[in-house]
Amino acid sequence: MTSEPAVHRPSKEELFLQVGQLKKKLNAVLLAHYYTVPEIQMVADVVGDSLALARSAEKTGADVIVFAGVYFMAETAKILNPEKQVLVPDQYAGCPLADSCPADEFRQFRLEHPGAVAVSYINSSAEIKAMSDLICTSSNAERVIRSIPEGKQILFGPDRNLGGYLMNKTGREMVLWQGYCYVHEAFSERYVLDACKLHPEAVLIAHPECREEVLRHAVFVGSTQALLDFTVSSPHRSFMVATEPGILFEMQKRSPGKTFIPAPRDPENPRSVCKQMKQNTLEKLVECMQLRKPEVTLPEELRTAALLPIRRMLDLSR
Repeated sequence: MTSEPAVHRPSKEELFLQVGQLKKKLNAVLLAHYYTVPEIQMVADVVGDSLALARSAEKTGADVIVFAGVYFMAETAKILNPEKQVLVPDQYAGCPLADSCPADEFRQFRLEHPGAVAVSYINSSAEIKAMSDLICTSSNAERVIRSIPEGKQILFGPDRNLGGYLMNKTGREMVLWQGYCYVHEAFSERYVLDACKLHPEAVLIAHPECREEVLRHAVFVGSTQALLDFTVSSPHRSFMVATEPGILFEMQKRSPGKTFIPAPRDPENPRSVCKQMKQNTLEKLVECMQLRKPEVTLPEELRTAALLPIRRMLDLSR
């Protein structure tokens, strides 16, 4: 009996080399979110939060955009770049927060509040963006809300925790869609405070997608990028970080002398992880560039409708 020949599995170094070669061959730019695995971040041309990646997608001169994140992010890149090919390592890397807001239900939500201004978090589908007046990210959400004239009713979705934070921050009443990010919703006051007691030297910082019960204990609340910037500039040496732990790779890289502790989901789970972000792997990245698929495509009518509120957001953020 003859044995099957051994299948060669490329090393991490070989995959890094292949990614670099394929980027040159395709004239491609690789955009990656802070929540992806470190190996993806290491080979990316731009690593950032949703706003930074949208800006990079808007400005790139590459022919091909390879987007390592979750699907709505790649959709946003395609909305901004109809003439470019947009590839994703895993087409099934979706966002449960975006999925919590179906287009038909959101359409009814708008009909029930005629005359209201609909602000949608960028963590939403192209269909939701097309039905919205403004888009925001956690980096610019406060500025977007403050841009709306007083007296105008505001609908905000799909993240109720970010919406509640913005209501407290701006004093504006809003009708909130009741979606949430499962990664940030999982942080509870009890377990986060227990962790803080175990690490009294660490200050708590949190993303506004967390529940209010957690946010009220944080010394700083901000977007992924804002949390990163805070850890760089802060005199504190140790941080308890209540957001997806992928950001800790860049935090440690920027501040090698500081300590970063992921806030726990519960005693058995020391991290609250976005499984969808982690679906992006080096192997899938190489394969998608070799095959030039999965490719993100959108009907032109949908794309142009979704482009309008995204453009308004980017203009407000300049």
